[in-house]
Amino acid sequence: MAYELKLLIGNANRPLAEAIARQLGTGLADAEVSRFSDGEVFVQINENVRGADVFVIQPTCPPVNDTLMELLVMLDALKRASAQRITAVLPYYGYARQDRKAQSRVPISAKLVADLVTAAGANRVLALDLHAGQIQGFFNIPVDHLFAAPVLIEYLGRKGLQEPVVVAPDAGGVERARAIAKRLKAGLAIIDKRREGTNVSLFMHLIGDVKGREAIIIDDMIDTAGTLIQAVDAIKREGARRILACGVHPVLSGPAIARIEGSPLEEVIVTDSIPLTPEKRIPKITVLSVANLLAEAIRRIHVEESVSTLFV
Repeated sequence: MAYELKLLIGNANRPLAEAIARQLGTGLADAEVSRFSDGEVFVQINENVRGADVFVIQPTCPPVNDTLMELLVMLDALKRASAQRITAVLPYYGYARQDRKAQSRVPISAKLVADLVTAAGANRVLALDLHAGQIQGFFNIPVDHLFAAPVLIEYLGRKGLQEPVVVAPDAGGVERARAIAKRLKAGLAIIDKRREGTNVSLFMHLIGDVKGREAIIIDDMIDTAGTLIQAVDAIKREGARRILACGVHPVLSGPAIARIEGSPLEEVIVTDSIPLTPEKRIPKITVLSVANLLAEAIRRIHVEESVSTLFV
């Protein structure tokens, strides 16, 4: 590529961005991302980005509205500074759960955010484990969709699991669970649940055999951990001898930490797509880094190589 590679970051997840920069052997662009006294986001890029291939690393994690607004203002600043290509790198895509009209008179906020990112100036998007794959179609620009599965599989493979069974906590997670079960040569179980309201779900039925086996619950995110703990209770009742959980995005809001600590879960494996505050760093939670994965994807996009071959 004739264009210079530059990495720009906001305040959402600086440790992850710094790790990506180290893997790429480059520094972070000199930029100020701050606030006016009334809370408005202010961005100033303190170096030349004209004609550059710029990757903006900013998960829209809690506080979601603040980190999203930072991303939009950074994209606009780069567009007006004549960057050649602007890629929004979204290790976590906020508002992804609102991807359809599940009831009357509600928005499709995942589509709204896609429109905002595009209008702000992004030429392409690099995302990690979107809540629903069809969100890629909400963008009218190229989207590279990465999966943390190789990182999780490598870690689980080193644990020496005996008679493992991968459990999808709902029907929407079956594809993800099936792919991981295949790589681990594990069984597959599915929990049929019905959601009664926002952040509220009701366990209905476990499909599959977990009795006397080591169960691994696989999900894309852990928010309040309500769904996770219901799945744990169901699996425990069915006689699993060991229960672990994997969630790519550790949102961990509200009572999540207390629920995990008080549960029979042996370990909860997450990634650093969202930074954990000190109170969330409990012994049961293991954090795996996706910096290498994201760095390699950024490198491949920059030099116009295939990204999909990362998952072959």
